[in-house]
Order: sequence, then structure tokens, then C-alpha cells
Amino acid sequence: MGKRIITRRRGSGSPVYRSPSHRHLAPAILPKIKSGRAEVIDLMHDPGHSAPMAKLRWNDGKVNYLIAPEGVTVGQEILMGLDAPIKIGNILPLQSIPEGTPVYHIEGVPMDGGKFVRSGGTSATVISKGKDIVVQLPSGQFRNFSGQCRAVIGMVGGGGRPELPIAKAGKKYHMLRSKATVYPVVSGVAMSAVNHPHGGGNHQHVGKPSTVSRHAPPGRKVGRLSPKKKSSKKRRG
Repeated sequence: MGKRIITRRRGSGSPVYRSPSHRHLAPAILPKIKSGRAEVIDLMHDPGHSAPMAKLRWNDGKVNYLIAPEGVTVGQEILMGLDAPIKIGNILPLQSIPEGTPVYHIEGVPMDGGKFVRSGGTSATVISKGKDIVVQLPSGQFRNFSGQCRAVIGMVGGGGRPELPIAKAGKKYHMLRSKATVYPVVSGVAMSAVNHPHGGGNHQHVGKPSTVSRHAPPGRKVGRLSPKKKSSKKRRG
């Protein structure tokens, strides 16, 4: 009879594919205040993030967590606001950050807490400033942000983690399990025909068009889902 494909099992939301949030330290978001002063009181590990977490105590007594930049130390002062100096760990609006400065934890919308460039060892670069702020992301893509969006100065810590030897498969299994990622991953063409729509055959190939209708049943939705066909009609003058 075969078994349900990984895509369908992940969509059903079984415990295997749920991230163990009870083990996660805390959400890493920028506080919703325009200015403030904080002290780094601890650097901690969080299995839900690929970078260490900095525990901050703000001048009003509140405590929150921030993805730690490369080079931050316990006892360091973190400043946030329009007039904060350009120093590693400080939080400023993009309009106050000079061109060429490395930044991370960028907000997509002002005061949303930060959505972009949060993986260990990554950083973006402020390219130009005008009506919008142009930032080059780690992928090389150029993206426009509002000048009111905040970002953290520096590069995300934990950059050498991908270069560390894993040594054995079990270690990688548990490492990815904490992020709700299943390991190992087997390609569809390597499976038998009863277990995957791309399986079977005398050699590993899909054997049929890999485009799938949006109305296909769940077990058939693999490959490219309902791609849009470009119009070949020429514009008439």
C-alpha cells in the first residue's frame, strides 16, 4: 500500500514535524520602544536559533532576548535610538545608519520586531539612502526598506557553526530535530513507485511532467505546484 509522502505528513502537523517550543529559550524580537539603554547580562544557547542569544536588562527593569552579534560581551552596554552611536550591538533606524555598515535583524515594517537576516554568521549591508533605504541581503538581493525600520549593527554571531564537523549521523539528527527538520531526507526519485509519485523506473528520473495541478489530491502534490504560464501574446499598438 505504501506510505504517505513527507509533504503530506508535514502538512498534517504530527508531533514529528512540530518544533519543540518548550525547549526554546524565548522569542528574539526588538522591544517596541523608540529609545533606551540596556546591559548584556548573559549570553545563552537556544536550540531554536542558529546563533547565541544575548539576555538584555533595560533601564526600566524589563528583560528580553536579542540575537547576539559577533563580538558582544557580558556587561556591554546596548543603546537604541536615533542618536545611538554606530557600534556593534546598538539598535538604530536604517535612516540613521551610514552606507556600507553591516546590519542584521532588520524590520520589514517599523516596530514589527525584526524579520530579516537572523541566521548565524549572516549580515546585510546598507547600500544607499533616499526615499527608501536600499539594503543588500546575504543572498545578494537588493531590497527597499522604510527609513523607520530598525536594525542591529554588526553581524550575527555563531558564524563558524556550519564548518564544525558533525562526526556522526545521530548528532545531525538531533541537531535538526530541535528545529522540526527531519533527517535524513530521501529524494522522491530514489523511492519506489508505491511510496512517491516520482519513484520507480529503471533509473532515477521523474518520468512524467513535474508540474502539478493546484486541485490535485494531497498525495500527488510534489514538484512544481501550479506554475503560472507566461503570456505569449504580443501587445498590439
